[in-house]
Amino acid sequence: MVNLYRDTGVVLRTHKLGEADRIVTLLTRRHGKVRAVAKGVRRTSSRFGARLEPFGHVDVQFYTGRTLDVITQVETVDAFHLPIVADYQRYTAASAIAETADRLAAEEGEPSLKLYLLAIGALRALAGGERDSSLILDAFFLRAMAYAGWEPAITECARCGLPGPHKAFSVQGGGSMCPNCRIPGSVHPAPEVLVLLSALLHGEWPVAEASLPGCRRDASGLVAAHLQWHLERQLRSLPLVERRAVTGK
Repeated sequence: MVNLYRDTGVVLRTHKLGEADRIVTLLTRRHGKVRAVAKGVRRTSSRFGARLEPFGHVDVQFYTGRTLDVITQVETVDAFHLPIVADYQRYTAASAIAETADRLAAEEGEPSLKLYLLAIGALRALAGGERDSSLILDAFFLRAMAYAGWEPAITECARCGLPGPHKAFSVQGGGSMCPNCRIPGSVHPAPEVLVLLSALLHGEWPVAEASLPGCRRDASGLVAAHLQWHLERQLRSLPLVERRAVTGK
């Protein structure tokens, strides 16, 4: 039927509608961001209510409605949400990932395959629990900014392109800045912070995991500031993120 379509997606958020329904926002593989009604999912007798929790990776069938599409079938692909919601640090990191993906996939129905794959990869890593949640979150932020065209300059000057590393870093200026281009208000992160940022952006996990807690904390601050500068608003979930280093990682 022409009014039905199917896609895989990750649940970004939900909110109540009426007595028993929910509006579910998903980032899907082929259709980008989709907001759809899940009827009756708040009833205990619902056939698929538990599958439509945030961070769940699902295969969904939609019926095209007049204003909002309607979810008619749901199958679990990966139950990422189960281990994530059981751990506060992973849960807060996943919340920030979901909110960022929701913001960056602004146009409903517009394919966002790379962003979808980034979100799925980050949530899979969080669910696996083998890496520090903060590192996973910052790696997602950096790669999501690269997807959006906001990648910070790390190894060269953001203005003139002079190869670095450079001592100054400006969120407003786009990242690292050489002495000639440096603008007022620039900060001066330790060289190890820039090494960590580059490692997270390019997936060099042995380098990232060898970083010290202070270096991770400073890198997280730069990444968050850079992201929120370009979003032009704060992430509501970010202040809740627990930045606690995982021992032995």
